[in-house]
Amino acid sequence: MTEQPSAAQRLVGEITPKLADLTDEVLFGDVWARAELSPRDRSLITVAALITQHRPDQLCSHLNRALDNGVSRSELSEIVTHLAFYAGWPSAVSAAVILQEVVAARG
Repeated sequence: MTEQPSAAQRLVGEITPKLADLTDEVLFGDVWARAELSPRDRSLITVAALITQHRPDQLCSHLNRALDNGVSRSELSEIVTHLAFYAGWPSAVSAAVILQEVVAARG
């Protein structure tokens, strides 16, 4: 049985194979695996950073990862609300729409 390509491989592996490899091996294989922060804590930080930088394309997958890592829907909602005052209303509203779509898709 062959291994399925990673999300990075599916997204950018054909056009930028080294970027996909670095994403898999360094970012998720090393940084996300370090014991000093739990995956849940890393998800909280990453979601907050993506909201403040208005990165909707990456936010969707990281909201899913956050839910998989034990961050609750209500916690994510509170992060979005809290960051409206730091990241700006448009970033928070965009994040809220994405969160709503992610939650709906997960059922």
